[in-house]
Amino acid sequence: MEKMVEQGRLYDFYGELLTGHQRKIYEAAVYEDLSLSEIAETEGISRQGVHDLLRRVTKTLQEYEDRLHMVERFDRITAHANRLLEITDIEEVRLIADEILKDMA
Repeated sequence: MEKMVEQGRLYDFYGELLTGHQRKIYEAAVYEDLSLSEIAETEGISRQGVHDLLRRVTKTLQEYEDRLHMVERFDRITAHANRLLEITDIEEVRLIADEILKDMA
């Protein structure tokens, strides 16, 4: 389950960098929970082709993160903003931290 959540987060950050075809197949498999056979039939490609494409997309999304570190930065900024909320009583700082967290969501 944790792997699926991680893949979903990578897709949220980098999905727009994929081709339309890659996004369609990936979303059908991950978000619509269609089987490889169902996707293959719908797309007119082999089951093995769907499997290979999903494996390549997963690898590509991880490579984007390895190069750009956007998910890592997002998590770090979110943690810092949450820490600010925990340690301060100054209302203005709390408001700014709240705004940061809203922007990051």
